Amino acid sequence: MAGDLVLGIDAGTTAVKAAVFDPRGRRLFDFAAPIPMRRAPGGVAEQDPRVWLDHVATALARVASEGLLAGVGALGLTSQVNTHVFVDAQGRPLAPAITWQDGRAATEAALLDAGPSAGDRLRWWGAPMPIDASHALSRMSWMARHRPDIWERTSAVLLPKDFLLRALTGQTVSDPMSNIGLVGPDLAYIPELLALVPGAAERLAPLRPSAAVAGEAVLAPGLPPVPVAVGIMDAWAGFYGVGLRADGDAAYLSGTSEVIAGASDRMTGEPGLLVFPRHEGLRVHAGPTQSGGASVAWFCAATGQSPEAMSAEVDAAGQDLRTPLFLPHLAGERAPLWDASARGAFLGLEAAMGRPAMARAVFEGVALSARLLTEALERSTDRRAEVLLCGGGGFRSETWNRIRADVLGRPLRRAAVADAGVLGAAALGAVAAGLQPDLPAALADLVAYDRTYEPDPRQAARYDDLFALYRPAYEALRPLSRALAGRA
Repeated sequence: MAGDLVLGIDAGTTAVKAAVFDPRGRRLFDFAAPIPMRRAPGGVAEQDPRVWLDHVATALARVASEGLLAGVGALGLTSQVNTHVFVDAQGRPLAPAITWQDGRAATEAALLDAGPSAGDRLRWWGAPMPIDASHALSRMSWMARHRPDIWERTSAVLLPKDFLLRALTGQTVSDPMSNIGLVGPDLAYIPELLALVPGAAERLAPLRPSAAVAGEAVLAPGLPPVPVAVGIMDAWAGFYGVGLRADGDAAYLSGTSEVIAGASDRMTGEPGLLVFPRHEGLRVHAGPTQSGGASVAWFCAATGQSPEAMSAEVDAAGQDLRTPLFLPHLAGERAPLWDASARGAFLGLEAAMGRPAMARAVFEGVALSARLLTEALERSTDRRAEVLLCGGGGFRSETWNRIRADVLGRPLRRAAVADAGVLGAAALGAVAAGLQPDLPAALADLVAYDRTYEPDPRQAARYDDLFALYRPAYEALRPLSRALAGRA
């Protein structure tokens, strides 16, 4: 008989992560393995889904080697979304996965986005959401147009977690919240929208609640099958993993991108934000940026240092270091700007500024993008986010966390488990398997915090002045960025 341990797995953008938790949220084992990203001209950013499968198999073998696998009684999955795998009738990938960073379908997105009226969008989604290059319909349209041979053989277009679910359980199923831009307030697919791309509707997975049992998986020969939850997208799993569970809560996740969310039944129609249907008693407003941790990774690669060394260098230079203004639009920008042609920039460089000044500017620029998103979120929810519940790998840096608190001008409360998405996935698995009565109870048992970062009033005032330049700088560079983005 299976035990009361819970295994969470997150197929993220940069790594597959896994962790085993006991009933009180104590992490007994963790695992991470990198996922290569292939980039090519035309905005291509793709991954091999077979790497995800190999990493999951390795994670299970490692859990077994620690003597914990027989005690696992539930499994929960989460993953990056707006990443799409085109599979055949046997669930085998027909092409590399098109990741959320991929912009190849920008032309198809523009054509699709030109059709719906403002009234259509409000009726479908309850907010004026765009159809961008990461939308599932844009990718389907691109595949039908450019790779009709693959499109004809496609049985289903799956998110990474659903691809792994099929491999583990044999079931093709998804959840409503992960299918961004395809599902309406009734938690069902929007037929009028799907009709924009012939063949789309029949290639989407059936929808079930995220804490429902998708199927069972035998994690190793000789072990009894374990219930596997349908699961949810990484952002939602992260929201749960930092403890977002009541109206008025706000969350800030930092990974490859920054994601900020708030729970509120109020809706103002603020453009640029995603407003999800009510789920587990909450209506969540959220937005993802494009290059949060990705900006730090880029700077470290360009300067030949680690993120830890970058933080140490910034810390050593002191808070009063004069810095340029950095726009972190290295691969376009998502919320709240939704501009695929936006480009990164350092503005105000001076001869006296060296690597520490540029490093701090990268931390600051990402925080400024988070502030722009937070202010849009507060307009959407019609309430101020007094405290941000935080988690994700980007919150490992104490230096960056202090900068963020100062830029945002409000406290940041950090979850004790850095990989919030893994913990959120495990919580859903525990509910699906009956180890927890419901999600709020699971979060109350599993989520804890280790530190709160308070803003420094002097630094916050300085960053108010810098933030006043952030949006105007983007607007001023916008025509140049578009011209540069359009070069062959």
